[in-house]
Amino acid sequence: MIPMEHYLILSSIMFFTGIYGFITRKNMLAVLISIELILNSVEINFSVFNRYLYPEGMEGMIFSLFGIAISAAETAVAIAIIINIYRNMQDISVRQINKMKH
Repeated sequence: MIPMEHYLILSSIMFFTGIYGFITRKNMLAVLISIELILNSVEINFSVFNRYLYPEGMEGMIFSLFGIAISAAETAVAIAIIINIYRNMQDISVRQINKMKH
């Protein structure tokens, strides 16, 4: 059995990689992927804590499935928005979004 700490280390690496990507990336798709990394690290934590702390319960797994569904919906909406921005501006750089105000 894999120790709980290994899962938490993996989740922490994914979370901080997502935070780093969210802050430093200029492309909207890269920012979206970074947000997905953050959400997936949270879902790993839900599953691991449920497995190790409450093995007879299913609450963590249900929260994880709910989180995956929310992530999929969020990704679909974000990609639709990014495609529309690209059609209007021919660029998906985060810095170009300010031009949409005018």
